[in-house]
Amino acid sequence: MHIDARKLPNQSEITGDICIVGAGAAGISIALDWMNRNYKVILLEGGGFEYDDEVQELYNGKTSGQKYFPLKSARLHYFGGTTGHWAGMCAPMDDLDFKKRDWVPHSGWPITKKDLDPYYAKAQETLQLGPYNYDFEYWRKELPDLKPFPFDKNVVWNKMWQFSIARFGKEYKKPVVKSKSIHLYTYANAVELRLDDTKKRVSEIKVANHSGKNHTVRAKHFIMACGTIQNARMLLASNTQTNKGIGNQNDLVGRYFQEHLEVASAELWLAKQFPTELYSWSYGETKASAELAIAESVQREYKMLNGTASLTPLRIAQYTKPRMETWQDSDPRKSADNMFANWREAAKKGEKETGNIEHAYSLTTRIEQAPNPNSRITLGSEKDSLGVPRANLHWELTALDKYSVRKIYQILGKQAGLSEFGRIRLNEFLRDENDPTFPDSTNGGWHHMGTTRMSDDPKKGVVDANCKVHGVSNLFIAGAACFPTSGAPNPTLTLTALSLRLSDHLKGLV
Repeated sequence: MHIDARKLPNQSEITGDICIVGAGAAGISIALDWMNRNYKVILLEGGGFEYDDEVQELYNGKTSGQKYFPLKSARLHYFGGTTGHWAGMCAPMDDLDFKKRDWVPHSGWPITKKDLDPYYAKAQETLQLGPYNYDFEYWRKELPDLKPFPFDKNVVWNKMWQFSIARFGKEYKKPVVKSKSIHLYTYANAVELRLDDTKKRVSEIKVANHSGKNHTVRAKHFIMACGTIQNARMLLASNTQTNKGIGNQNDLVGRYFQEHLEVASAELWLAKQFPTELYSWSYGETKASAELAIAESVQREYKMLNGTASLTPLRIAQYTKPRMETWQDSDPRKSADNMFANWREAAKKGEKETGNIEHAYSLTTRIEQAPNPNSRITLGSEKDSLGVPRANLHWELTALDKYSVRKIYQILGKQAGLSEFGRIRLNEFLRDENDPTFPDSTNGGWHHMGTTRMSDDPKKGVVDANCKVHGVSNLFIAGAACFPTSGAPNPTLTLTALSLRLSDHLKGLV
């Protein structure tokens, strides 16, 4: 069922069993999981079914620290969320990502990868992927021409990816709108969470829109699925009853903001051409491909973060501008146009390049960011058009981040030399081992994680192992905001799996 909240009588009261705030990958995945159950599920979406710049403007905010994308264009604010233009890259986290690592401050999840495996398999279906199998040997049998580089697999291994083309807004609009149990309210922006007199339960959520309508939503259980920045913003902004905000008794809400560093880091020059389809992909066509990853034992030896290296033909990459340069318009449509225009120009110029460069590659890092409490979301002094304080981002990297990027290519360089396969040349920003800083050209992956991190200890996390906010019995957080660490893979598969695990937990509570 679909209701446009702009057309409801002002001060309407909306009631249900479960209220999900946010209709992106996390929120829609949970709603679909309740499709055929005899409960009333309220799904609140701040926008409509198409891009609306007035609604998108609600995401605006200031950034500081490491250069970042404009916050307004870093997410999409309509039904389907940022799946409206995502690349679809999916891979599960590694076993190591969930473990406490003594060399990674604030690492360790209260759950293991085995706890998520059943939900990873279920998330594969939601994301319209292939089988839950990311073993290289499996895909080598399934697809031709997946020839691996001749590196020691005990040092460097091939981490497989699958690719989704599912746009949630397109794929799931019809089943959600036709559902009798899901009540989708568009143009229903959450502006405040209200607690009951005990301050241990959420009693209602206030919603508003640009038509001047204000409504109240009441439910037995509430799930915040607004994305990593907006989840933290809403908890912090709900501060009329608790001055620090809801769930922020230990000053943790908004801290530990993490991104994936995605930065061109080195060049690989092969001794001769090496035909393989293993390390390349084409949107909408490739079923699976690989990136070069560092073995767990090697990460432990060098006390480094988990990351991968992807390959782009150097003849094209040399003309490709950093996304941090091309994606600087606050309108995500214009930023996308700028980025794709550069990609087309780079491909056109690269076609003319011949000679040795034809068997050379640019190596791009995709790596987790070390959890850092100073990398955080805070509230600004300015309010948006609905009266909510804007979110400000301070993105702060550490020396461990820089060390780990450099170490990946020192390891790959040694493997390339030992196998007489080729040579690796570090990009300039990595050559000074005493320089812990990153250039302004360092890309993020638009992968926001960590601001309501998971821990069984309320002094170390905002939510528990079931994604429930500590101290609030009926408030849950869905999505990558709950990640204590970010791993190397794009987060959508894991956040969908974690959301489905939360959904199962809720089934035992209602």
